[in-house]
Amino acid sequence: MKISNNWLKDFVKTESKTERIGEFLTDIGLEVEGIDKFESVKGSLEGIVVGKVLTCEKHPNADKLKKTTVEVGSGKVLNIVCGAPNVEAGQTVPVAVVGTKIYDKTGNFFEIKEAKIRGEVSQGMICAEDELGLSDDHGGIMVLDETKYEVGKNFADYFELTNDEVFEIGLTPNRTDAMSHYGVARDLHAYLSTNQLKSQFNKVASEALNNEGSHDFKLEIEDAELCPRYIGAVIEEVKVAESPSWLKDRLKAIGLSPINNVVDITNYILHGYGQPLHAFDADKIADKKVKVGTVKAGTKFTTLDGVERTLNGSEIMIKDGKDTPMCIAGVFGGEKSGVSETTKTIFLESAYFNPIAVRKGAKAHTLNTDASFRFERGVDPNLTRTAITHAIKMIQEIAEGKLVGELLEEYPKKIEDNYVILRFSKIEQILGTKIHREKVKEILKALEIQVLNEIPNGFEISVPAYRADVTREIDVIEEILRIYGYNKIDAPQKISFTPVKLSANDQDELENSWARTLQSLGFNEVMNNSLTSVKDETDAVKLLNPLSGDLAFMRKSLLEGLLQNAVYNINRKNQDIKFFEFGKIYHKKDKYEERKQLAVLVTGRDVAENWLQPKSAVSFYNLKAYVKVLLEKLAVDYKEVALSDERFSDALVYEAEGKALVRIGKVAPALLKEFDIDQECFYAEVELEYAQELRSKNELKFKDIPKFNKIRRDLALLIDKNINYQELYQTAKKNKSPFIKNINLFDVYEGKNLPEGKKSYAMSFELLNEEKTLEEKEISEVMDSLIKSFQKEFNAELRS
Repeated sequence: MKISNNWLKDFVKTESKTERIGEFLTDIGLEVEGIDKFESVKGSLEGIVVGKVLTCEKHPNADKLKKTTVEVGSGKVLNIVCGAPNVEAGQTVPVAVVGTKIYDKTGNFFEIKEAKIRGEVSQGMICAEDELGLSDDHGGIMVLDETKYEVGKNFADYFELTNDEVFEIGLTPNRTDAMSHYGVARDLHAYLSTNQLKSQFNKVASEALNNEGSHDFKLEIEDAELCPRYIGAVIEEVKVAESPSWLKDRLKAIGLSPINNVVDITNYILHGYGQPLHAFDADKIADKKVKVGTVKAGTKFTTLDGVERTLNGSEIMIKDGKDTPMCIAGVFGGEKSGVSETTKTIFLESAYFNPIAVRKGAKAHTLNTDASFRFERGVDPNLTRTAITHAIKMIQEIAEGKLVGELLEEYPKKIEDNYVILRFSKIEQILGTKIHREKVKEILKALEIQVLNEIPNGFEISVPAYRADVTREIDVIEEILRIYGYNKIDAPQKISFTPVKLSANDQDELENSWARTLQSLGFNEVMNNSLTSVKDETDAVKLLNPLSGDLAFMRKSLLEGLLQNAVYNINRKNQDIKFFEFGKIYHKKDKYEERKQLAVLVTGRDVAENWLQPKSAVSFYNLKAYVKVLLEKLAVDYKEVALSDERFSDALVYEAEGKALVRIGKVAPALLKEFDIDQECFYAEVELEYAQELRSKNELKFKDIPKFNKIRRDLALLIDKNINYQELYQTAKKNKSPFIKNINLFDVYEGKNLPEGKKSYAMSFELLNEEKTLEEKEISEVMDSLIKSFQKEFNAELRS
């Protein structure tokens, strides 16, 4: 937000320099991100003199150019080539002499030099209004009144030039009280006055108004919850015209473009006092009645920007007597009811609208205006009348308007200040230091927080309603510290804390353990936004008031976010990627579902390129190995089942107790193409909540290392091609022998010397008796049992 130093001085007087003011604002939490210079006329008109055109004739070598001689004082005459169509002999004009810098709107300039133009010498430039920063008019040179301007005089002497410093402050969303020059000045004064720095604060109050006659306008508030306070004024004989220079300069300094005196006055009040106002053309209000309420969903309404919008029925609307919408209250005005050059009578509005309702209306139509920015955060309900009376006074003085009749006002239930009990012991506990109670009292007074009663250990206080963010004791303590000064609090010499041992059932303990494991394997953790866009809205959870179309849905999967991370890195030549993310996914089926997952994505090389392994592309099996390392921490049995998922070209799921625990797959080429990725990616997602449930059932138990050696035996099985390894593995796992510790497939062969429709699987089995050395007889019994199972289930044959 931009704050004009000159504007700030209207409310607070201090002897401190601009740089110091910037430091003070930063000290109280209004961080100054930059200070810019503002000049009402770019370049300050330096080098521009008043001249008189003596002669003017056609350029011999160019039809559109003219040769002129111009006197610039003391008998000095310049030859100037001019291209303006309206230049004539005898005119009094502004002249940029050699060496003058002419500035454009962006602050860039070019220097006037003596030059030859189509063979004719030109020793300066006769200027147009836009070239001097006086307007946007470039229709021709600026012709001056010879009775007011003296030849040879500096052109700048005839102008009151405004110079200003503008602060760019970073304003946090909770600081609704500082969204105006008056609010910033009030906060600045609180800091200066309590830190022995001279300052004088000009507290505003309602203006005494002169009104004439009466009016027939009526006001109706349909729902006081949507509009707790509303004030309207009828002003006649308004002359809509250009604003005076001082008002235009005020607005230009903070980046606003002046429009006309009425609109400029409402903008002045908005940025000056923080209270948005809106002016309607009173002659366009049917039945001379203003209503505040809602309209039917589906109603069409064209806003000031010419866009026809479909209302959803929840917006606060300003309507006329026939219920025709005139304005989305607190957000944006209507095209047909706005003030124009032909407006003679205006209905001026000042109100306090429900912040939540304004925010919903603004977000529903993706509108973000200066008014909605303030209304949806909560303006000062007690400033509503003060702001409109100041605006009326300005309209009377600048636009010659006449206030007719009394102000219309509805304020059925006053918005009360917040009652808080503040304890000195709590201040000391939070800040770690003692602040004298009289100092606390002084700071509270400077912040306009009223001390209602003094109690043994503190104060009963009343926090003004404009501090919507200060509702609790801790909020008040933060305010005291902010004004007292963060730098006055000594940093502690030591920090004490009690370590907390997490239980096995703690979700964070599992996540931290897995995160450390993955990091040790070379993975990097990422965090992505839960809000996204989706192509298929099936089962998707849609936001009621999305910030934008790209952030309209809750994510259905973590995969898309990781692919975005991957393509960002690949495009920057980082093609070897190992990412993981802990996050939630959301679905809407019979009810809303929210699940937390661990997602893992790998692509590129598994290990860095080297002479021994120049090509080591990561594969599906690398990812399986990483996942198995994680699952070892669960001490749970699981089985592999083929998975059909449109996100993957090849995939499987690990099931535990009949429920999906992990899904692993090779990302489908079509999906990779959408993200413009041309290298294979492999993805796995683990159901975290289910993993934690299994972990709590199967706590890991540590055992001594066996004293006896494992025995390995291999089997080469001839089986039908349609039989997969998972089926063989599950059959072996069902064997009743307690000695089988590990099962592995180490070779697959399909080709010559095998019967048609057959393939060969070579499997290894590790056997161990932890109490004694296995005898050959025991080993043979186990292997014979396995062979019989394979023969019975799959008609397998042993290969010699």
